[in-house]
Amino acid sequence: MKKINIALLTLALAFAGSVFAQTESLSDPDASSIGNDSARQSLREISVERFEREASWNVHISPDYGVIKGRLFDGSPMAKEELDDADNKEMEDSKVLGVKVEFFKRGINSFYITSARPIPIEGVTKTVSVWACGRNMGHNMWLLVQDYNGHNFEIYMGSLEFSGWKKLTTAIPPSPDGQHGIVQQSVYHGDKPGLRIVGFRVDCNPMEAQGSFFMYLDDLRAVTDLYDLENRDEDDMMDNW
Repeated sequence: MKKINIALLTLALAFAGSVFAQTESLSDPDASSIGNDSARQSLREISVERFEREASWNVHISPDYGVIKGRLFDGSPMAKEELDDADNKEMEDSKVLGVKVEFFKRGINSFYITSARPIPIEGVTKTVSVWACGRNMGHNMWLLVQDYNGHNFEIYMGSLEFSGWKKLTTAIPPSPDGQHGIVQQSVYHGDKPGLRIVGFRVDCNPMEAQGSFFMYLDDLRAVTDLYDLENRDEDDMMDNW
């Protein structure tokens, strides 16, 4: 998979005309300033996954480094804001995904939290966020995605070195030319979802990868641009034949 360092990629995309604008820092990206001109955007925050279904997420670690298991727990971050969507308000939202890793030894290792199948997001995704609880350990979490062409990418979400729950947000870098980077749309097939969430990878701090480690995830969301979908003519044909 290809690692994308958001800070370095920002400088590269500036020369291509695609610039990130952050309200405060890289951990708080401004979705309205990523990619297209704001006059041609229709941004909406949507729920991607609420971690309510058993067996919908898998966990994995190399058997050389430890054992891992995941399960659902009752609970929710108290600071989580309610999604402004009438349809989503009726959906169940009472559980979180818990992951427990028991390390055999210290070392440079990673573990994965992946969806049973990639989760598609309609439109052009600008940002992805998830609530995480990492027990103040210095491990780093990456978002795993597939683009329009099925290429895999890893995007840094942040460190788990904090107490309690925290909302981690990352920007999805726009493709500078529609051919390189994360390609989310194409003039050839406009009805295909541009981005799919594969899951997460956690890179462990080798000095803290010992004993048992617990982490929890809840409320995976995305801010997506639905301009093309909302402005498609009702009598327009679908190019899928």
